[in-house]
Amino acid sequence: MQEKGSISIHTENIFPIIKKFLYSDHEIFLRELVSNAVDATQKLKRLSSLGEFTGELGDLKVKVAIDEVAGTISIIDRGIGMTAEEIKKYINQIAFSGATEFVEKYKDKGDEKQIIGHFGLGFYSAFMVSSKVEIKTLSFREGSEAARWDCDGSTEFEISPIEKNDRGSEVVLHIAEDSKEFLDKNRISTVLKKYCKFLPVEIEFDGELINDPNPLWTKSPSELKEEDYVKFYQELYPFSEPPLFWIHLNVDYPFNLTGILYFPKLKNEFEFQRNKIHLYSRQVFITDEVKDVVPEFLMLLHGVIDSPDIPLNVSRSFLQADGNVKKINAHITKKVADKLAELYQKDEDAFAQKWDDIGLFVKYGMISDDKFYEKAKDFCLLKSTDAAYRTIEKYKEYVQANQVDKSGNTIALYASDTEKQHAFIESAKKRSYDVLELTHPLDSHFINMLESKVEKFNLKRVDADTIEKLIEKDLKMEILLSEQDQKSVQEVFEKAINNKDRKVVLEPMPVDEFPVTITLPEFMRRMKDMQALGGGGGMSFMGKMPDMLNIAVNSNHPLVQRIINTSDESVQIELAKQAYDLALLSQGMLTGEALTNFIKRSVELSVK
Repeated sequence: MQEKGSISIHTENIFPIIKKFLYSDHEIFLRELVSNAVDATQKLKRLSSLGEFTGELGDLKVKVAIDEVAGTISIIDRGIGMTAEEIKKYINQIAFSGATEFVEKYKDKGDEKQIIGHFGLGFYSAFMVSSKVEIKTLSFREGSEAARWDCDGSTEFEISPIEKNDRGSEVVLHIAEDSKEFLDKNRISTVLKKYCKFLPVEIEFDGELINDPNPLWTKSPSELKEEDYVKFYQELYPFSEPPLFWIHLNVDYPFNLTGILYFPKLKNEFEFQRNKIHLYSRQVFITDEVKDVVPEFLMLLHGVIDSPDIPLNVSRSFLQADGNVKKINAHITKKVADKLAELYQKDEDAFAQKWDDIGLFVKYGMISDDKFYEKAKDFCLLKSTDAAYRTIEKYKEYVQANQVDKSGNTIALYASDTEKQHAFIESAKKRSYDVLELTHPLDSHFINMLESKVEKFNLKRVDADTIEKLIEKDLKMEILLSEQDQKSVQEVFEKAINNKDRKVVLEPMPVDEFPVTITLPEFMRRMKDMQALGGGGGMSFMGKMPDMLNIAVNSNHPLVQRIINTSDESVQIELAKQAYDLALLSQGMLTGEALTNFIKRSVELSVK
């Protein structure tokens, strides 16, 4: 008997809302409808395993088909199907979830979490792209009659009996004029592979199976080999280098979580791409924007996270407020830290070999997450310019004998550019000082964090001061020049430099040091680094900060004595200018006309 009626909803404006606002992307309709079909199929398998369905399961593929002539898309399953009464109950009463009732009924028999459970609003996403929707369905129950439901997007529907021999449901979408793009096979194939690639029931489209129903993260780690993980990674990220290592997540209390997180080779590049971790709910793809599920610093990882505790129709506000999401976030942080600690303890040398690839990630985590810092401080490595790797505590012990200043602070020297600062590194090595490599923009934040967390531990860039002042001891060298000679040498250099913003200071240094050293004080360098990264406490509004350079003249260098012994002022200035330009050159600061003049002067001096 044919029946007409009105869909039970609270407002007649529900369909415009669904069409415009329920989902930001209309392609999501296909995910919802295929998920429903998979849900119906899994329910039948579950009933069969419980002995409540005794018929042949047969082929359980979900099929998606396009009829370009008719302008329709069909989603066909051989699941539990529906009776006319169930259509009225599950389809006409929007937001009544058939899955909720099913799970409640069978919850004591286990495995209820395998049911996707997505009727209600999910089904109505079909109207985002359709001018009319039909359901042709036959329940699995013996003696059931097939029924057809159709609706044109208004609140009116029609249910009528039809002939249908095969159990299950066929949802037919009559595609609206403004959504004809979805009648293109390539478009549908792309959407299916995006959202349904790992659904737990086989999906067929255009004669092709488009999914893997048993993806790697659903399997037990004990049955998997290293090559399985690498192969799966290459399926997820074609053309990428193999990962360094991975973590297989498998939690069932106090929340459900499975997945695999891969550590990619980052080198010293900050590949901060937010679409490398894919979020699933029971193997249905939700999003690749996982900021609130995964801690910020772990966004550098790749892989898959799957949790039934996260709904398909997820929103940012839900993610930010949900207690399970916060627990998942904290658990993932702990698992990553535990994995890294395990790798370090298992083989320190092998861990050190991976450090250049993962160091950036670890430092980022330590800066941004205090709980991660507490674990990571025991396996975070500091790399010296001689390619030695040590933990923070081991490094402090290593330099304790030679790099403690008069105040009892351990001073770690570092280079931000080993090529540019090579002369300063060599000068430090002459004093048996060790120099660290901290060459990434992130390292300026890492340095500040270390100084705030590690007691009596300071870091100074190797060119931040003269070698004698970088690590101040009680012993000081004396200036051997008379006050008059000091004054005259200072005047010569001031005339040669001719820049009032650059302060000239005579300092006693070993004779094997350069005659002139140009340094940028550590505090000023850090202010400039902060400004470059957009920080600096408002200093970014003051324009580019000037270079407050210190010009240290080595009073003990033979060149200074030569200047004193030369009566010709022009020769004195020429010698001082040459020494100053050499210092600029060592810092990469000699360019343009000044560089050209230096080259000419060097040629002339060599001839003389």
